[in-house]
Amino acid sequence: MKIMVSACLLGENCKYNGSNNYSEKVMNYIKGHEMFSVCPEVLGGLSIPRNPAEIVDGIVKTKDGTSVDAPFRKGAQRALQLAIENSIDLVILQSRSPSCGVKQIYDGTFTGVTIDGQGVFAKLLTEHHIKVIDVADLS
Repeated sequence: MKIMVSACLLGENCKYNGSNNYSEKVMNYIKGHEMFSVCPEVLGGLSIPRNPAEIVDGIVKTKDGTSVDAPFRKGAQRALQLAIENSIDLVILQSRSPSCGVKQIYDGTFTGVTIDGQGVFAKLLTEHHIKVIDVADLS
């Protein structure tokens, strides 16, 4: 099976704050499979570190209201293309991210509150019928 994984879950320091979300569960799950690492935000040209962003009224913005929607969407498109070109079977994404949130995202108030919804990349994958799961759902 070909599995694409949020780079931060593999220990790559690509999160907005320059750290990662390394997951031993992911590392165990992908053993024996062909793995592809991806960070849509970096693919979109965003720096590490960068200001945190959330989806506010459908637009990805930083806390001060600056729109970063274009690089988020550009990166999501590039990541989608990589998934399609490599015939990815499954994508494992980081929870709550404005790019990668599968079932929930932060609500746009920058207070840590979550709502049902998908990040930009997760939504594109779903629309293109590519199987996606939230890292929190790995057994």
